[in-house]
Amino acid sequence: MADSNLMEKIVSLAKRRGFVFPGSEIYGGLAGTYDYGPLGAELSHNVKELWWDHFVRKHDDQYGLSSNVLMPESVWKASGHLDGFTDPMVECKKCHHRFRADQVANKEKCQDCGGGLGEEKTFNLLFPVEMGSTEGDTNRAYLRGELAQGMFVNFKNVLDTMHPKLPFGIAQIGKAFRNEIAPRDFLFRVREFDLMEFEYFIAETEWQEQFERWRKEMWDWIDLVGIPRESVHELEVSENDRAHYSKRTIDFEFDYPFGRKELYGLAYRTDYDLTKHMEHSGVDVRYTNEEGTRFVPHVIEPTFGLGRTVLAILTSAYKEDQMGDETRTYLALSPKVAPVKAMVSPLLKNKPELVEKAREVRAELKKVHPAIAWDDNGNIGKRYRRQDEIGTPFCITIDFDTLGETPELKDTVTLRHRDSGEQERLTVPEAAERIRAAIG
Repeated sequence: MADSNLMEKIVSLAKRRGFVFPGSEIYGGLAGTYDYGPLGAELSHNVKELWWDHFVRKHDDQYGLSSNVLMPESVWKASGHLDGFTDPMVECKKCHHRFRADQVANKEKCQDCGGGLGEEKTFNLLFPVEMGSTEGDTNRAYLRGELAQGMFVNFKNVLDTMHPKLPFGIAQIGKAFRNEIAPRDFLFRVREFDLMEFEYFIAETEWQEQFERWRKEMWDWIDLVGIPRESVHELEVSENDRAHYSKRTIDFEFDYPFGRKELYGLAYRTDYDLTKHMEHSGVDVRYTNEEGTRFVPHVIEPTFGLGRTVLAILTSAYKEDQMGDETRTYLALSPKVAPVKAMVSPLLKNKPELVEKAREVRAELKKVHPAIAWDDNGNIGKRYRRQDEIGTPFCITIDFDTLGETPELKDTVTLRHRDSGEQERLTVPEAAERIRAAIG
């Protein structure tokens, strides 16, 4: 069920606390663009690192790639995107605003000004780029609309340099661009975004087995980043709704505040792309197995949108409760993705001996992970609230007992848990182990 109030709270928190800013805001903004702030950059970096570890580094059959954002028109002609990468569009005859035709409730009137709508047209989502210094002396290229084509056009290069055995994957994380008619819903539908994706090359007879293998791995990933399983639902995409290259597609849909929408996709692309590139380029991209048989491999493709992942994480983590006599807002982020792993604080900032000891403790904890914050501004309760709101799992306070005021507590610290607010007294090595275990 849609919850616009929750969406407003998440967008407000994201801006206020430095997770996500509107793109080019001081110039009035640019529709469909957002910038990650200091905490958002850390969160998104953590998600990308975790994804790379989970899907690439831990698998001997995966090979990384970083392909170019710019690709020639011939790539997109061969892949079918010049003809098939389109949305239905209608334009208002009065205000000239454009809308996705399949998302317009009233087919006769503009939702913005009440003017009449024109005829439905197809609108290509690729961003064209004219490359060259003078008019008439340019070559048309495109900002890539998906990562996949970079992996397909480099398939032979990976074969020739790494000599992999089927099955194997080529993976990358990077920018993609879509000239959306009506970007909306915060990070969900934007014009520039990051994808995390791999193409897994197989023999045709293995496709069902490998499809199930990666479907399970995607559920494991959902658990890993702290998205609750009960908020994610598989949708078997019908033949009429599948992309032109797909023989089977499952969408993993998430219950966003604005409704149930696609989070991830898992597609069986057959041998469509490699065959098309071989036909259009004239380059033989067939694979030779140990028996000497040459064939074009088939492909299983799991696709993950970074922005949609971040939005799902924020939505899942956003909590409000009563602590003491006030309402508390906090982000119950998994420590693995939290931008700050712990905060260290002296009980009083005007006591040099407490500050010095707190600096020592922080330096020791930074050996476990560098994202250990420092906060000595305001009273300790306000510090806790600030860290709760950005999802910091642990707050560590150095007080006079740490210095030995109570002899048996010398060199211990107070460690506070974000979700429960509970506190425990630990030695510094014990606190370090708590953090290490949580993020490990």
